Parts: sequence; structure tokens; C-alpha cells
Amino acid sequence: MTHESLRVIREEHSTLAAMLQSLMQLVRRGPAADGQDDSARFFDVLRAMLFYIDEFPEKHHHPKESDLLFPRVARVAPHAMATIDQLERDHLQGETRVRELMHLLMAWELLGDGRKAAFIEEVTRYVDFYLEHMRLEESVILPEAERLLTEADWHALNAAFATNQNPLSGRIPRDPAFDRLFTQIVMKAPAPVGLGS
Repeated sequence: MTHESLRVIREEHSTLAAMLQSLMQLVRRGPAADGQDDSARFFDVLRAMLFYIDEFPEKHHHPKESDLLFPRVARVAPHAMATIDQLERDHLQGETRVRELMHLLMAWELLGDGRKAAFIEEVTRYVDFYLEHMRLEESVILPEAERLLTEADWHALNAAFATNQNPLSGRIPRDPAFDRLFTQIVMKAPAPVGLGS
């Protein structure tokens, strides 16, 4: 039996992984793709992607994992505590790391290519960090949850995660406040996230 909360978590991880891969693809291409310098669009879509990463996972996805999922798993699977501790440290660093990326991106945009390498180095580290974070959740925490949590646990988790309105998911209607962000990312970002070239 697949629980709704696990489906939502995996779907959100998939969306975020696609966003991170698209972010890296865009960074590798740079603002002068196909021989045309489109710096304004390039920096706009990178900012929108980083805003999404800061706004949705950091404020909606991670708190539910930290407050609801991890304590339940820790209760029934104390052998997973080292992994839970690592994931909690990751959550605590997440917002600060995204804000640092925003700063480095603005430095590149406003101060020029002398700041490009610092952004690329840090965004590469961040993407690797985040993909590993999700891999740990899916390979350690979610299997333990599936194996050991009670129906009461699942009822609480399913109810909490059902309210997540991921702006890049078609699962439930998007929050109208996210429509502009959604449109900007999808229309300008390259595949797999967007429709841009």
C-alpha cells in the first residue's frame, strides 16, 4: 500500500531534482547560448529557480519532514538516528545556502564574469548536497517509515502532506500567488523543468 504522504514526498523530490538538473543545465549553457547574449532572461530564470527552491521546499516540504516524519521514524527506528541527525543538519543549512547562492548570483550579474566561477562552484556543491539529501531520505527514512509506522502515523502524515501546494506540480491546483513564478520558470527554463530552448 502506498501512502499519500510518501507519494507527495517522492513527487516533490522528483520535481526538485528536475529543477536542480535544469538549473545546472542552464548554468552550464550560460547567458550566451546559441551565440546570442540573453543575460537578462538568463539571470531572471536562475533567480526564479532559486526563489522556488527557497520558497517551497524550505518553507513547506522540510518543516513537515522535520516536525512530523522524522520524529515518528526516530521513535520506531532508533537505528536511523544518525541519518535523521544528518538530514536535520541539512535542513538547518538549506535556507542559508540558498540565500548565499542568491547573493553569489547577483554578484555575477551585477559585478560581471569575475564573480561567475564562485557561483558555479557553489551551485554545483549545493546541487550535489541536495541530491544526496533526497537520496538519503528515500533510501533510508522512507523505507523505515513504510515498514514500521502505524496507521495512526500515516493518517497524520497523509493529512499534513496533502495540503502541500507545489507550484510546479499538477497534483492539486496551484496557489494563485505562485502562478507568475510557475509561468516564468516553465516558459524560460530548459527541459526537463521548462519549455524554453
